[in-house]
Amino acid sequence: MALLSEGLTQVVIPVAAFVGLAFALLQWFLVSRVKVSYGSSDGNDYKDKLIPGEEEEGIDNFSVTLKCAEIQNAISEGATSFLYTEYRYLSIFMGVFGVVIFLFLGSVKGFSTQSEPCTYNTGNMCKPALANAFFTTVAFLLGALTSVISGFLGMKIATYANARTTLEARKGVGKAFITAFRSGAVMGFLLAANGLLVLYITINLFKLYYGDDWEGLYESITGYGLGGSSMALFGRVGGGIYTKAADVGADLVGKVERNIPEDDPRNPAVIADNVGDNVGDIAGMGSDLFGSYAEATCAALFVASISSFGITHDYTAMSYPLIISSMGIVVCLITTLFATDLFEIKIASEVEPSLKRQLIISTVLMTAGIAVVTFVALPSEFTMFSFGTNKTVKNWYLFFCVSIGLWAGLVIGYTTEYYTSNAYSPVQDVADSCRTGAATNVIFGLALGYKSVIIPVFAIAFAIYVSFSLAAMYGIAVAALGMLSTIATGLAIDAYGPISDNAGGIAEMAGMSHEIRERTDALDAAGNTTAAIGKGFAIGSAALVSLALFGAYVSRAGIETVDVLTPKVFIGLLVGAMLPYWFSAMTMKSVGSAALKMVEEVRRQFNTIPGLMEGTAKPDYATCVKISTDASLREMIPPGALVMLTPLIAGTFFGVETLAGILAGSLVSGVQVAISASNTGGAWDNAKKYIEAGNSEHAKSLGPKGSDPHKAAVIGDTIGDPLKDTSGPSLNILIKLMAVESLVFAPFFAAHGGLLFKWL
Repeated sequence: MALLSEGLTQVVIPVAAFVGLAFALLQWFLVSRVKVSYGSSDGNDYKDKLIPGEEEEGIDNFSVTLKCAEIQNAISEGATSFLYTEYRYLSIFMGVFGVVIFLFLGSVKGFSTQSEPCTYNTGNMCKPALANAFFTTVAFLLGALTSVISGFLGMKIATYANARTTLEARKGVGKAFITAFRSGAVMGFLLAANGLLVLYITINLFKLYYGDDWEGLYESITGYGLGGSSMALFGRVGGGIYTKAADVGADLVGKVERNIPEDDPRNPAVIADNVGDNVGDIAGMGSDLFGSYAEATCAALFVASISSFGITHDYTAMSYPLIISSMGIVVCLITTLFATDLFEIKIASEVEPSLKRQLIISTVLMTAGIAVVTFVALPSEFTMFSFGTNKTVKNWYLFFCVSIGLWAGLVIGYTTEYYTSNAYSPVQDVADSCRTGAATNVIFGLALGYKSVIIPVFAIAFAIYVSFSLAAMYGIAVAALGMLSTIATGLAIDAYGPISDNAGGIAEMAGMSHEIRERTDALDAAGNTTAAIGKGFAIGSAALVSLALFGAYVSRAGIETVDVLTPKVFIGLLVGAMLPYWFSAMTMKSVGSAALKMVEEVRRQFNTIPGLMEGTAKPDYATCVKISTDASLREMIPPGALVMLTPLIAGTFFGVETLAGILAGSLVSGVQVAISASNTGGAWDNAKKYIEAGNSEHAKSLGPKGSDPHKAAVIGDTIGDPLKDTSGPSLNILIKLMAVESLVFAPFFAAHGGLLFKWL
């Protein structure tokens, strides 16, 4: 028996979630103490807090603060109105898809209300298929709602913190860093605690009906993961199209044609660009990582429910994935204090090491945490379901499974950093290739992206082999959970990037001094690299999650072996491997066509508004915001439909084996395309920043801004924008979402699927 009793488990999980929520509120309170408006009309009460020399530059502090508040308000309003519109569309989708889930799963046994023999726990009776259909639909709606709330709250916090970070930059880079990082932590802890709490409450409420039928209970809980990921897909794609249409339009006309700085207030697309950072990089990413977390947990719970944990009704061992997440919240809380309270940042060069230290501290502490959880929550020996057989597993095996996932995440993170940070030779080589123009820059960047896939794939492969050997499919599910166990810290680091980016934009638009802009640029450059690390984590965890879901699907669909040599499976493999390319083509073209409209509008305004270039007239920001909004809402539907409909069509018409092939194919090719796209885009972005910063002799020889190598770097960065912020990050949702959807609909496909092969 485990040391942790059922009663204590019922207390530990919600307490950890509430601690996470309380810590998030504390961080928010500390950020809110930075005022964006002055107490007195002349602003003298604030002057003593500024660093010496700031007010000597002839800058009116009161008007600067007022301008910051005005810009922050415009960004917040733009982001809020876009998300409200997007969620209105998505609420219709949620309703329709909820009905589809209910009808498909209800029809498995002809909408019967009779109890039926259990699939795995033979000899026992389980609840009717109609009940599973209803509860899966409820779980789907709850998952979707939690995902939407996670994204929306993240966006609200980011738009609340951006101007505060700018104002704090006047006191020094350390103060600005703490404000941006605390704000990221609010999002990280809210999401981790929210996801854990809602899942815990849902399981306990469902248990009131299911009683001892844990097989049915945890099968219906898989709907939670489906809801989370389906919202994430539309959030990521819609937000990604929005932000990159604005970014590409602003850069091409502003920087390349008009030779004005980034985030110059004369640029009509500048507000849309800053809004995009919040709806794509914050709201979309929040929903994405919540989806990963929900699916990893659901996959682990489902596999455990058909193993000895579920059959013997061992609640504590069954809740192992939730206790790991609870420990993760505590570990991340301690880790955050290292960045905000224990180490003070004095110079800009300390920012990036501080963020990377967060990753190492959280990983080391979490390894110890996993050991504690494993030995108190699990019996010393138990059996795990493994494709029709039961595998005997010892509790320390699972310690290795979770830890390998955790450390593989760190390896992927650091590899991504090596290939995307301008502190190392790969990005410096890309920057150097700009000497001979944009073409060589593009060639070097693509080569870097392809090469950056090698180590992450070996890390994922190693994690899969070891965890499967130790604990079958459950081992892979908890390895994915290990990678996501420090999600609060990962998200804090991720959200810090767009907040710093916005802060820099506000400093430029508010007319702050060059010195302040340099500080915000230093924060932004560090944020760019850490955002790439975050994407690496998301892709690595997506690979493990979708493999665990694939294993659960194969078990649930009653497939004994997936034989690649059978034509049914092989055609599925081919089609599945093609899907990431089809999906990327759709999202890239969407960004391209929206950017085309944006470029034309920005050019029109520069050519027709008298005094715009001189700074005596204001641009029409609203038209550019409308172009991005309309394009993203219209263009997110086809890629979303491709992902959502593929499993339904394949399973219904071609059967469970062909669908198994499609899932395997999309997983294998999707991981490679996602890593290379994200890293290529990240490298081009940082090569441009390397030239702009001019911090070394080599960088100075390529600059300054406006030189031919710089213009070539801007073109590379512009090509990379949709790769790193739209197609790349959305692909990890594609592979997870198709797998979890297949698992949810597996009972229907097993009973009624393969219509085409039945007719032939």
